[in-house]
Amino acid sequence: MLSERLLSKTVGIGARQLFRSKGECARTLPAPEAGHEYLLYVHIPFCDVLCPYCSFTRFPFREEAARRYFEALRRELKMIHDLGYQPPSAYIGGGTPTIMMDELERTIDYMRELFPTIKEVSSETNPPHLDRERLKRLSHMVQRFSVGVQSFDNTLLKRMDRYNKYGSAEEIVERIQSVHDMFDTFNVDMIFNFPGQTPEMVSRDIDVFRTTGANQITYYPLMASPGSEKLMQTCFHGQVDYNLEKDLYNTLFDKMTAPVEKGGAGFYATDVYTFAKDRDAMIDEYVVDYGEYVAAGCGGYSFLGDDIYTNDSSLDGYCRRIEEGTMSVASHISMGHANGKRYRMGRELFGLRLDNRAWRRDFGKYIQYDMPVEYGYLAANGAFDKNNADELTLTRKGRYLVLVMMRQIFIGMNTERDRLRTLLPECERKMFADSAAKQIAAAKAADEAAGADQ
Repeated sequence: MLSERLLSKTVGIGARQLFRSKGECARTLPAPEAGHEYLLYVHIPFCDVLCPYCSFTRFPFREEAARRYFEALRRELKMIHDLGYQPPSAYIGGGTPTIMMDELERTIDYMRELFPTIKEVSSETNPPHLDRERLKRLSHMVQRFSVGVQSFDNTLLKRMDRYNKYGSAEEIVERIQSVHDMFDTFNVDMIFNFPGQTPEMVSRDIDVFRTTGANQITYYPLMASPGSEKLMQTCFHGQVDYNLEKDLYNTLFDKMTAPVEKGGAGFYATDVYTFAKDRDAMIDEYVVDYGEYVAAGCGGYSFLGDDIYTNDSSLDGYCRRIEEGTMSVASHISMGHANGKRYRMGRELFGLRLDNRAWRRDFGKYIQYDMPVEYGYLAANGAFDKNNADELTLTRKGRYLVLVMMRQIFIGMNTERDRLRTLLPECERKMFADSAAKQIAAAKAADEAAGADQ
């Protein structure tokens, strides 16, 4: 465990420092560079329930605010088009993108009109929206559809305040079964390492998942920022235990990849924590296929070369910027060339293979000589299976070490999101305070119900 703890601490400190916004900058993005491919990320920040583990930019749904937001979002998409971007792929995340179907469909139609180069669209959703009639038109617009389930354990769902709003595990399974065939790729998002979660609970979740008919699962490690971790301690009555994380990961990896005849799901690992029936399926983590992406929407991050541009994380601030005729960019972070290469190394290894010849082509040296400290640490700790001039691939331990790296990078981003939330207008901050109170009340109700059943 020492190697994982050292890596976690080192990457965590670096990520928190890296992602801290350095101040206001020009309110626009740079034009695209010739020969580069950029994914388009579109953020829809509205949810019916704000879950205690989530640090993404999101707000409680209000129809008037949402319609204003979608209008601003389409105007920002036009600004991105006018800069010269023509992405081959788009990912619509949240929040809950399907919270207003008429606005989402109108936005996708407009997006495809602006960007005829888009060949594939991914979108997220939540369980209540899994209805064939509701999704009828969207199924012809989106190739990959991802539903946030997080767990099929009803006790955990109650502690997250998802049970009453989004349904029981049994209801969610029925909804997935009713619509999974409408999309080329139907993904189920899950989370492991909730306080109190055991390997047996993860194994049962996978058994339930296998009954849904979904052809992909993305099993995220819990990426709790300091702020969300405190709320989770209250709702779940326990600390996030990173000592247990490795056992949980090995349990889910083995069960997802074991042959069906041996009790497994028989899926392929397509990145460190995504598993699919089809080895070549579209995957949830777009950073594997696209090192650069341009973001539209409140709180979005654009990764362009060695630079990161962050959009205004205030809902009202975002809309006002667009309505004033500017883009929503609020700050700029220069990663620097060394951090840019570290990010690429982690991203490619996250996809289970680093192309060493491409690395030498782009940087003049094989990675073994170009990044001796980072490479040496991973090699000394048994991370690599294949380790040669052509490629680096990962051992079982290497997959977990890369998971630790990516987890800490995302926690660094989430920590910055927490900080930015403290700078929101008072009316927006109050939304989060009210939501936290509801989450604590839901957890208390779950405790009382459990006590009554005993």
